[in-house]
Amino acid sequence: MKRLILFFLFVVGAVQAQEFKRFNPDTVLTVQLDSAVSIVGERINVQMFINKVTSDTSFYEAFRNMKRYSFTAENRVFTFDKKNRTEGKIYRKIFHNNSGKYRQEILAKQDSGKLLKKNGKYQLYTVEMFDYIFMNAYNSDFVKAESSGDDKKKGNESYKDKLKTLLFTPGKPVKGVPIIGDKTQIFSANMRQYYDYTFFNGTYLDSIPIYTFRVKVKDDLSGWTKRGLMIKELNTIFDKRNMQILGRSVDMNYGNLAFDFDVKMNIEMGYFDNGESILPTKISYQGNWDIPLKKEERASFLILHKGYKKEK
Repeated sequence: MKRLILFFLFVVGAVQAQEFKRFNPDTVLTVQLDSAVSIVGERINVQMFINKVTSDTSFYEAFRNMKRYSFTAENRVFTFDKKNRTEGKIYRKIFHNNSGKYRQEILAKQDSGKLLKKNGKYQLYTVEMFDYIFMNAYNSDFVKAESSGDDKKKGNESYKDKLKTLLFTPGKPVKGVPIIGDKTQIFSANMRQYYDYTFFNGTYLDSIPIYTFRVKVKDDLSGWTKRGLMIKELNTIFDKRNMQILGRSVDMNYGNLAFDFDVKMNIEMGYFDNGESILPTKISYQGNWDIPLKKEERASFLILHKGYKKEK
């Protein structure tokens, strides 16, 4: 159960609210927002965006499609102490070769600081899960495994399902996570009283016209009510021309006697093959979480994918 809760805290979050006084992974301004859209018609309205967010499968398919390409990933991880001083650094430049049988080629590697325990494992569970998800073979991670006929998943497979639920189908409950599993249902009739749902015109990557659909905790709520809401903000980027989802960010903050966390995560996509394919280009994370009797974990990471080449 401890691993389940820690994994859940690791995989959720965004990069748009408060910035920590430390390495900020999201230094590239990829989205510029204009004023909120005030015209509400039959086609463009809040419910349309909610329907798109909850029914979309293309965002998940973009991750699955990575196994059809060779590409280079640059991964940077920073860990911090309680005063936000850097404790450890990890850098990897990896070529994911999907030509024929998958091969992972390490092009550059540099580690420094406090990263490992005496037994050789990572000190922080955050870094362990980062390594498992984002530095492991991309031909297996985020890809739907072949059915074994057993619906009872264990270990990391179960944890990855929680990640998929939150990032790819936001608004649904995350099953199996005590206390906080139902707090993700931000589109339910009961939860709508606590959130503002707005959409904005904007530009993505300097040229793509977009809508940004924002779900954010209402400003006029009491402090006590706000503290009880786990998802503080969810943003989804839509290409105006075809309503394709090009990015998603989540900002989450929650605390009780059992744990306390503040995590943010952002995922962005890009067009490839003359606009025929959409693939992940940037994943960033920063977060703090604390569980009694365990070392507080503070970490940031930035992943950039470049040079996608479609393989036969």
